[in-house]
Amino acid sequence: QVQVVESGGGLVQAGGSLELSCTATGFNVRDYCMGWFRQAPGEERETVAVIADHGATNYPRSTSDRFTISKDIPKNTLYLQMNSLVPEDTAMYFCARKRKTGGACSRAASIFGLWGHGTQVTVSS
Repeated sequence: QVQVVESGGGLVQAGGSLELSCTATGFNVRDYCMGWFRQAPGEERETVAVIADHGATNYPRSTSDRFTISKDIPKNTLYLQMNSLVPEDTAMYFCARKRKTGGACSRAASIFGLWGHGTQVTVSS
């Protein structure tokens, strides 16, 4: 079965850190552009970070100096290390895989076609 499953969310105080994991089955993360996204209640989905098949990363300004996306090829897992968390980071975080291999790995959510169910991150002030 082709799927991605997120884990690692939880409650953390402002200034703290969390590492999210996304375990992939049915495909190899090394072959795909992968990404992390988040959505808070009443807000639009926001791209948090993406990583290309060859490892190049791309972040929006809101996370570029605090978050790090990475792949563990042997474990077939995608990670998101989040540091210096603030209450505004509170959201459901989703892992996603690009619809197809190859091509550009942009931050546009429309190019991603396989999504997990999400893991909740709550940052208290």
